[in-house]
Amino acid sequence: MIWIQKQHTLSPRSRGFHLITREVVGALPELKSLSAGLLQVFIQHTSASLTLNENASPEVLLDFETVLDRMVPENMPDLLHTLEGPDDMPAHIKASLMGPSLMLPVQNGRLALGTWQGIYLCEHRNHGGARKLLLTLQGVEA
Repeated sequence: MIWIQKQHTLSPRSRGFHLITREVVGALPELKSLSAGLLQVFIQHTSASLTLNENASPEVLLDFETVLDRMVPENMPDLLHTLEGPDDMPAHIKASLMGPSLMLPVQNGRLALGTWQGIYLCEHRNHGGARKLLLTLQGVEA
């Protein structure tokens, strides 16, 4: 059984949903040596989140953004935490709704994702900056 933990920094991205599967896999060449295991991907921020979802249709990502913006719109009059701009507190709420981590199965040296599944960075700020991921891989070597 091996354990590997790495921090990986994502370049700044605009608000929205960004496919990062290849970037995550590329940061872990050790993944190829595992016959079975788990990868936890954890984002170390409170105004961005992660999700696993369809990676084929761009409309899915636009729909996610539309629904989240309707659920938690900017400039809500009842929000108190507004010093960092109108997108800040809504971003914190959206990040809590979406979640900070994913636990993904590893099988035969690859992530065992479904055909249309991809890992997404959900950037909830207009200008969120670089985002840090903590990648924790455990498993049995082949």
